[in-house]
Amino acid sequence: MTTSDHRLSRRSFLAASAGAAAACVAGWLPAFEVPASAQSTIPAPPEFPVGIRLYQQAFENWSEEISLEKAWTCAPASAADVVTLANWAYAHGYEIRARGKMHAWSPLTIPVGSNGAGIILADTTQSLTAVVIDSASTPATVTAQTGITMDRLLQDLEDAGLGLTAHPAPGDVTLGGILAVDGHGAAIPAVGESRSPGHTYGSISNLILSLRAVVWNGDTGRYELRSFARNDPAIQPFLTHLGRTFVTDVTLQVGANSRMRCQSFTHIPVSELFGPQGSGPRTFATFLEQTGRVEAIWYPFNDTPWLKVWSLAPTKPAASRAVSEPYNYTFADVIPQPASDLAREILTGNGKVTPDFAQVEYTASAVGLEATVSADIWGWAKNVLLYVKPSTLRFTANGYAVLTSRDQVQSTIHEFTSALAWLLSAYQAEGAFPLNGPVEIRVTGLDTPLDVDVPGARSPQLSALRPRPDHPEWDVAVWFDVLTMPGTPKASEAYRGIEQWLFTNFDGPTAMVRPEWSKGWAYSTTAAWSDPAMLSKSIPDALRAGQADGDDWDSALAALAAADPHRVFTNGFLNAFLT
Repeated sequence: MTTSDHRLSRRSFLAASAGAAAACVAGWLPAFEVPASAQSTIPAPPEFPVGIRLYQQAFENWSEEISLEKAWTCAPASAADVVTLANWAYAHGYEIRARGKMHAWSPLTIPVGSNGAGIILADTTQSLTAVVIDSASTPATVTAQTGITMDRLLQDLEDAGLGLTAHPAPGDVTLGGILAVDGHGAAIPAVGESRSPGHTYGSISNLILSLRAVVWNGDTGRYELRSFARNDPAIQPFLTHLGRTFVTDVTLQVGANSRMRCQSFTHIPVSELFGPQGSGPRTFATFLEQTGRVEAIWYPFNDTPWLKVWSLAPTKPAASRAVSEPYNYTFADVIPQPASDLAREILTGNGKVTPDFAQVEYTASAVGLEATVSADIWGWAKNVLLYVKPSTLRFTANGYAVLTSRDQVQSTIHEFTSALAWLLSAYQAEGAFPLNGPVEIRVTGLDTPLDVDVPGARSPQLSALRPRPDHPEWDVAVWFDVLTMPGTPKASEAYRGIEQWLFTNFDGPTAMVRPEWSKGWAYSTTAAWSDPAMLSKSIPDALRAGQADGDDWDSALAALAAADPHRVFTNGFLNAFLT
């Protein structure tokens, strides 16, 4: 495919937009492997364990803002290899960072600006991928190593007649990566719906029944594998651990698979969909009450979002098209020539074309849905829930969860979208356009232990979806993600404004805010993950609030430190943040 075709693949577009847009461009492929014997600016790790393959490989996060051309990388073949790595790192002063598919934004694996010195990436995707399904147990379970991708895990579950209520939209992500950051989908129970055995409306972390992690044994003076059960209080910081440990394998509860329908709507105006409660028969909350599974994608300066509504449908509706594979929005992987031209202008300094760019992106989605007959599809759950491929245009993003009660969902969305529209207008009046990607809005349940089919199950202490015992009425989370192309002028300043507004506006008594760990947060006016007040107080306080003494942010960090006192599983950013 070439530009003469008047269509560019999104990946080709990024590569073609080099120069002023360098922050948004991949100049090399992360799969590129360099032999360990090749010359490197970073000395080779000394006395590296024999039998564990060592090499250099490029690393880049999803938005391509954190990258290393030749990171020292290894491929552990077993959980025992990870233990060997930990003890080697302890003896030689190195850090071990689990590496999956790198589909994340935040510096939990590699810090911003790192040159890779003293770090070994442990690629879990090559060998730590075993999976065993037990359909006969109650609930049904799947035991998997953490390097397995969601694509494969969900397919294996589907083949066994099993599935999940909801999960992240990309499948090219590892189970371990998702569990580290409480990855989630978009689901709450519809009116009249009850949870099916083995399922949860919270994050994937809430499905964990047991896990194995590499931890320090003070009696032997070595790192070793330790098993944790879901009803053991010691498991709580490991359920969502932010990369501060190395989980090698987990057992998840799972339930019966479901046939689902996904309908897309691109004609409902913002004034109704995001309007105040009672704005009309087509508010976000109305759809949510009917089906429990809704996502809105709102392009800036556009009056009609792309709304996805999923519903349980055991038999195919007459109007739906049956699908047998995931990733059915093929138009999302191709950027039209007008959009690529406008994006180049934005990235080279002409932000005034941002409204035109957003309109073209919206039109491409609306027309694409019709052209590919994808506005109403039906199939097994994974085939309608997975839709983001690695070739999708890579934006940077902030992300937050607003915990509230389901009767406050519509007002929460209305307040946020109204504030964001005002912010965009204020910047536009100054001739600035810091945000040029879509706004994504989802709603999930919380990580309540009541969803876990094990007596005495404990909640994930560091999950953004952890319930507030002092606010039992807060039973849902509204997720807001605002996207823009990396390198867009004033983007960090705008993100800081959004973040400060969220933490101020939703500060009780009806709601509170926590960060989405995989995305951007703690903004200064120039960068994410850099505001001292957010990192040292606001975010920790959001995980402390309403929790019992000895069962909160501080106890989780203390437990992770005790499990890794020599800070083998950490990095410079985590050392400063998780203290």
